[in-house]
Amino acid sequence: MKSFGSIRRNFAPWKDPAAKPYIEFRNVTKIFGDFTAVDNLSLNIYEREFFALLGASGCGKSTLLRMLAGFEEPTSGAILLDGQDLRGIPPYRRPVNMMFQSYALFPHMTVEANIAFGLKQDGMPKPDIEARVKEMLKLVRLEQFAKRKPHQLSGGQRQRVALARSVAKRPKVLLLDEPLGALDKKLREATQFELMDLQQDLGLTFVVVTHDQEEAMTMADRIAIMDKGQVMQVATPAEVYEAPSSRFVADFVGNVNMLEGEVASRDENRVVITGASGAQITVEHSGDVQPGTHVAFAIRPEKIKVSSKQPVGTGANAMQGEVWDLAYLGDMTVYHIKLDDGQVVKASSLNSARIHDDPLTWSDRAWISFTPDAGVVLTR
Repeated sequence: MKSFGSIRRNFAPWKDPAAKPYIEFRNVTKIFGDFTAVDNLSLNIYEREFFALLGASGCGKSTLLRMLAGFEEPTSGAILLDGQDLRGIPPYRRPVNMMFQSYALFPHMTVEANIAFGLKQDGMPKPDIEARVKEMLKLVRLEQFAKRKPHQLSGGQRQRVALARSVAKRPKVLLLDEPLGALDKKLREATQFELMDLQQDLGLTFVVVTHDQEEAMTMADRIAIMDKGQVMQVATPAEVYEAPSSRFVADFVGNVNMLEGEVASRDENRVVITGASGAQITVEHSGDVQPGTHVAFAIRPEKIKVSSKQPVGTGANAMQGEVWDLAYLGDMTVYHIKLDDGQVVKASSLNSARIHDDPLTWSDRAWISFTPDAGVVLTR
């Protein structure tokens, strides 16, 4: 299997001021009765982008996808695809196709018949249909299963049939609603990379809806974090994880510790935050926050080092507590350290060696420490 790493690494049209968005949501609102599913939302997606809408159930992500597909119309605002306003255009006339979580395969049809169905509906000549179906079967590596019915396939194979059927009509945009939700964990992880490579092979724009953080982080070029019908942050997976824009985003994506405090001082590069217990934290990623501001310092568990001895060289960023709980997970150990001010901090440590020189267990006194660039300051 070929790698598209170099293509993805250099793909960032959102950084180009001259780049024109391929899909535009302009102040879109969708109201069902007295419930606002999407609230004055604006969002740009670029051609050939693998874009993920990530959020909890009821946040509006599926409604956004359905409006793009044409199954729902916005209450207000506009949705544009390649510069064309989609309002009033029925789903079957839109250059998009949607793949549902259930796959919705016809149980009485063979694999090849399922893939050919939409092409027949469009009146494509029979020789062209046969050539396209053959091409799709090869693309998803199911040539030997062409004559089988859906019930004779595994979950992963059914998923690939649904995908082949979705892209057979060569849509400009493929919409995927929780596409891997029906697969077991191991197969889901393998299929994520297959989808990424397939998207690059086809040169299509993919928009995927998911509540699975790992799925979005693995596959997407950019992620829109949604809550209550609004976009909280749009960024690359690395930016969302390492530089969340708010407490909500930091808490939603991955594990995080939030240390509340007040900015005591700042210079050109760093701020000093004082917590309720008087402990001080020196931080580099602080934006333009000013002294006297109440803030949260967000730090991921893997950025924190745990030791039995007071660390040397970390300055203010060292605190003492007690091992409140721990879990050995094989590849890593997770610690819950109850600090002397009562707050419990989560830290994780990779088990790179079979034997630990500094073993810690329940109720031991322990130190946590981290570097000034390990976390971020959040004001909202």
